Amino acid sequence: MRELLDGLAVAPDRPRPFPQIEDAIGWPPRRIASVLGGVSHLRHTEFGGRRPYRFQDTHQSASGRWEMWMDAGQARAVRDASR
Repeated sequence: MRELLDGLAVAPDRPRPFPQIEDAIGWPPRRIASVLGGVSHLRHTEFGGRRPYRFQDTHQSASGRWEMWMDAGQARAVRDASR
């Protein structure tokens, strides 16, 4: 999850489809879906369901695919936590 958050923090305010993010951080296809599914329970029990990233579904995104991104504030918090 840390790799994914760091990868999203590199390009704040820029929604990207999952495959583009996976390529940028060197992950195999569909790894993001696996990671997000694995942290779902923790996110709901420990963080009230909040996410440190944003989604656009296939109907809202420019690419017609699921897209993720962080806003500038989220990216700054991730970079600060990585130090």
